[in-house]
Amino acid sequence: MSQTPELLKCLIIGSGPAAYSAAIYAARADLKPVVIEGPKPGGQLTDTTDVDNYPGYPEGRTGPEMMEDFKKQALRFETDVRSGWVTKVDFTGPVHKLWVDDQTELHAQSVIIATGASAKWLGLPNEKRLRDLGGGVSACAVCDGFFYRGQTVALVGAGDTAAEEATYLAKLCKKVYMLVRRDEFRASRAMVHRVMNTPNIEVLWNTEARDVLGGQAVEGVVVENNKTGEKRTLDVTGLFIAIGHQPATELFKDWLDRDANGYLKHDPDRTSTKVPGVFVAGDCADHVYRQAVTSAGTGCMAALDAERWLAAQGLH
Repeated sequence: MSQTPELLKCLIIGSGPAAYSAAIYAARADLKPVVIEGPKPGGQLTDTTDVDNYPGYPEGRTGPEMMEDFKKQALRFETDVRSGWVTKVDFTGPVHKLWVDDQTELHAQSVIIATGASAKWLGLPNEKRLRDLGGGVSACAVCDGFFYRGQTVALVGAGDTAAEEATYLAKLCKKVYMLVRRDEFRASRAMVHRVMNTPNIEVLWNTEARDVLGGQAVEGVVVENNKTGEKRTLDVTGLFIAIGHQPATELFKDWLDRDANGYLKHDPDRTSTKVPGVFVAGDCADHVYRQAVTSAGTGCMAALDAERWLAAQGLH
């Protein structure tokens, strides 16, 4: 005997700052939201040891602790948080169909996608070990640059984001080595000009990082010139990786518009997509800011947009 799929008023996919912010607002609006946590409960912030730039935490907080705070607040308003992974969607009809773990079919009148993005890493022997220890490997200069004031750091990347992060770090750090794999930047001319005119940035052309040294914290980075084969060790206390992010949006490629890098597109000044009743929030739709606080803000926006859309359809 077939079982009728559960019909939800608001389904939220993801469990980072955007998802839980959306859940808090949706729950307070009596949308009875259900959160499907996904493969990484808590999102990218669970990879972050110290968060010092989120308002309301004057003493700072670790990423995992902060995400537990977000979750507890959502649960206080009776958000239904479920483990699992949304593996399939069908947005053809007025009611959106989703499947969790290829088994459980759910129907939702509104959907908020907050699946986030993940930083691309180099795959160096000690890279993730030191990152997880909070030992000086980071994919976010804006988040962590503060901890390296007056120190010497290295940054890997050659695009606009790398150039922007290098100049940001240069304001805080004594010196920034910028490791560029080729003999030219991929960044725009304006960003290249900024880098080349910043005296404490040294660009190392045709240079790749081969390993990160240090037991509990970064003590150096082994680099190699891919033209000459020459290796050397840079005396740095931090390594920043700025080679891009991968938004978790592949699941929606047949239903929603994405930009060239895979980020979900939405209406101007709104979180709504081309599919009525489907909204986006957080890093899966933001390739510019990628901060916990901006993700939380768009989660709020998505919940408000969903509530107003449901009301306009006579569903709330």
